[in-house]
Amino acid sequence: MRFIDEVKIDVESGNGGNGCVSFRREKFIPKGGPDGGNGGKGGDVVFCGESQKNTLLDLRYQRIYKARKGTNGSGKDKTGAASDNVVIKVPLGTEVWFLPPEGKPGDEFLGGEILEDGATLVVAKGGRGGKGNAHFTSSTNRTPRFAQPGEEGESARLKLVLKLIAQVAFIGLPNAGKSTLISTVSAARPKVAAYPFTTLQPNLGIMAAGDYQQIVIADIPGLVSDAHLGTGLGTRFLRHIERTEMLVHLLSVAEHQDCQSLLKAYDVVARELELYREDLLGREKMVILTQIDTMPKESLAELLSEFLLHPRMAERKVMAISAVTGEGIKEFKHALAAQLIG
Repeated sequence: MRFIDEVKIDVESGNGGNGCVSFRREKFIPKGGPDGGNGGKGGDVVFCGESQKNTLLDLRYQRIYKARKGTNGSGKDKTGAASDNVVIKVPLGTEVWFLPPEGKPGDEFLGGEILEDGATLVVAKGGRGGKGNAHFTSSTNRTPRFAQPGEEGESARLKLVLKLIAQVAFIGLPNAGKSTLISTVSAARPKVAAYPFTTLQPNLGIMAAGDYQQIVIADIPGLVSDAHLGTGLGTRFLRHIERTEMLVHLLSVAEHQDCQSLLKAYDVVARELELYREDLLGREKMVILTQIDTMPKESLAELLSEFLLHPRMAERKVMAISAVTGEGIKEFKHALAAQLIG
């Protein structure tokens, strides 16, 4: 399934039904009076959170959503039927932005967000039904010969932006081993291979923590220098770490085999986090050296010792793992659970 995290759509709610002008006509009742019923309400356009969805793919192929008009009122005081609402199911973490009309100036604004399963957000309200002539009967106007038309519905241009909801995000440069690690600690199965490439979409995995608790993890595609300006995959995927409680920074010792190279790689990603949103760097609690099976034990011990003593690592938990051999994975899972659950 393709991961689509931003789409633009047009929505239009239904008009209200018209009120009816009618007079009661029955045998032996020559002056029955007005009995025109009210029109029915037009349908709303509603977004609804769906925990089983993780992409906006469905909305990529259907861009226009219209609700039906309410039924007109009729004689004998019959109110027209209200139209059904159009319910659009979206993944949790979806933001709904209202855009200015096509070709007109204006600013977009956030209309709301869907964060819980079953949560709803009405983005276009259906028009109210018009009143029938029976509604306007009074002591001074016993035979009103008019009724209200139904109110018009609302229309809007919307931009939907999906920001994944996860407790932890794996971050790092391309080929740092993020996808391999998430496939090791959870049931997620992103593409991994024995040659260099970068993930093109975020992946979500669920790691068991104890008997009854779970940790939701997001594997974020590799960040590069100037990602906050749109370089590479840019801010398109940086936004997926905004809701996370904790960031785990992965550094590959296969790619960076000395302390200075590791620190340089670390600084590239740390800088992008800080420039994108200042508070993000404070969520980085763990630094993980990956692919340690590619280094001799003696060289690895010397590198780890030097890296741990660097001032930049003073407030971070540093661990070394190999997703291929399983070394350090159990300890990493325990440390991650301890940070989030205690």
